[in-house]
Formats: sequence, structure tokens, C-alpha cells
Amino acid sequence: MLDSHQLTHVQFVLLASLWWLADHDDRPPTQARLAQQAGTDPMMTSQVTRKLETRGLLERALDPTDSRVRRLHLTAAGRAVVSRALADVEAVDQDYFAALGQQRTAFLQALQTLEAALVP
Repeated sequence: MLDSHQLTHVQFVLLASLWWLADHDDRPPTQARLAQQAGTDPMMTSQVTRKLETRGLLERALDPTDSRVRRLHLTAAGRAVVSRALADVEAVDQDYFAALGQQRTAFLQALQTLEAALVP
């Protein structure tokens, strides 16, 4: 399904995380912050963001106060791609979990309880 958007799973996760960060952080996020948010390896995040930059989906800019830091900006093309991909992912989720019917809410609450027990 992500193939139709020419995205790998990791690319999708990074773009979706960048979209969320851009809408919730005061400043454009750094690559390190993106890796933290997405739960990805910082080196791999750097490699993937360079590839996404080549495709015109995001821009990487030097931080004016620290030349080691890259600030990330989602381009209009990046927003469009991640928006369409996210709609498809949500549709697949709806179809997959539709079999739960009335039990969906209870299932999601059980997953949240399990997550809370596993995350310190």
C-alpha cells in the first residue's frame, strides 16, 4: 500500500513523525528530535532524510547556532504525500479492525493497558 506512494515503511514513519512535530513544536525539529519521536536510529534517520530531501519531500537546513545540527522542514510535496499515505494507512487499519465490531473499544483499551505496563 505504501508502494503506491513510493514510500518504504521507515520513510512513511519519518514523514508522519515530521508532520506531527512540525505542527506541535515551536521550532523546526532536528534530525535527532525526529529520530527520537519516530523511535529510529539517528544514523539511519540521517540517511533516510537525505533520500527524502532528494525526492523533494523535505528540506534539511543547517541550524544557525550549531553547524552539526540539521533542522527539518516538510515541503508542500512532502505534506501531500504523507497526507495521502496516512489516509490509506488509516483505511487499512479500519478494514483490519472492523472484524472486532463492538469489541474494538475494549480491544484498544486492553492494548493501552498493555503498553502502559511495558513502558517504564
